[in-house]
Amino acid sequence: MNKLFYRGPSLATLHTDYAVRHRIDTEAPVTSESSVVVDATPAQVWEVMADLRNWPAWAPGYEVLELGEMAPGAAFRWRLGGVRITSRFAVVAPGRELTWSGVVFGYKAVDQQVLEPLPGGRTRVTMRESLAGPLVSLFFGVDKLRAGHDRYLAALATELTRRSAAHR
Repeated sequence: MNKLFYRGPSLATLHTDYAVRHRIDTEAPVTSESSVVVDATPAQVWEVMADLRNWPAWAPGYEVLELGEMAPGAAFRWRLGGVRITSRFAVVAPGRELTWSGVVFGYKAVDQQVLEPLPGGRTRVTMRESLAGPLVSLFFGVDKLRAGHDRYLAALATELTRRSAAHR
């Protein structure tokens, strides 16, 4: 019951002390981690993953509304499944990590995507996210968050396979 009313740190603290430091809020009532191994190098994965404007072409339900410079501290607005989200980049490390913090419906989130090179030119893509705020687990549970991550990772893997086949 403690986590039901957990507010977490302020958004500023969540950004600087968590997202910028490569971590999510593990005390948040809703956290998830999902991974997929793809037959692509980290650079190839980054090319697709970090091209936010083209997410809608391969990840249904994603739409970028406002995006300026993709750099730590820069804000962007996007929509997922019709829900508007305001986020701020925390880590933009090409070929390694893309992390941001943000707010959706007043709930505070850290979203992290980490690329791990594997033998044979493969990459493990891991998504981690925390979502904090009073009653968040009643409206948006762990299973729903994980299912969304799994859909995104499957779509990313499919797009990487499609691009690889197109270049043969």
